[in-house]
Amino acid sequence: MGGLAQEQVALARRRGRLGLRCLPFQREFLSMMEERSVGVGELVGTKAVARGFTRRALSLAQAERDTDWLLALGVLRREVDGQGLTDRFRLAPLGRQLLQEWQTAYWSPPSLGERLRHIWWRWLKR
Repeated sequence: MGGLAQEQVALARRRGRLGLRCLPFQREFLSMMEERSVGVGELVGTKAVARGFTRRALSLAQAERDTDWLLALGVLRREVDGQGLTDRFRLAPLGRQLLQEWQTAYWSPPSLGERLRHIWWRWLKR
């Protein structure tokens, strides 16, 4: 792999890691997706908090926005059935790598600067 390709992979990992640290999702959310797909409806409300999927209750619109962002970052992929795309997600290869990293190393909460960088990246990608 060339130098430029390696830099792009490293940048994708940094953005994916920062996205996971800044978004309200918990490690359990990604762990569940190793076993099965997760529907966006499972990330809504207090049930998602009780299951350990999110740190706070999300509305359907918030859950859709945040999962769409993880799709854009390459952390998730949308599940496809015989009729096309569904509202269910699975881990993409990058998501699997980041989950392994998260399971073996402590991820500190993002600093204010990291949160601002994350917001900036999301705004630029609109």
